[in-house]
Amino acid sequence: MTLYLLLAVALLIIGLHGLFVRAQLMRKILALNVLTTAVFLLLVALAHAAEVLDPVPHAMVLTGIVVTVSTTAVALGLMVRLLERRGGPVSGRDQESRNP
Repeated sequence: MTLYLLLAVALLIIGLHGLFVRAQLMRKILALNVLTTAVFLLLVALAHAAEVLDPVPHAMVLTGIVVTVSTTAVALGLMVRLLERRGGPVSGRDQESRNP
């Protein structure tokens, strides 16, 4: 139980770091997925620690997984559309390396 909570906190910190520090869209999307995984792990760990078996947190996690997959697909689609519209890399750093 404690191990799962510590892992959830570690994933939460990694996800927040990636979300706020990284500039690339792909890394931000991946960081958001790590962040949602931390929330799911936290919900399951807290449901496991409860004395009475409660199926609601598990149902919330399953629903959250579906929402996360859908949101990730839409975000990746928007990222590809942005890449096509800009006609170049999504990241500003990659664009600077292309034009010396």
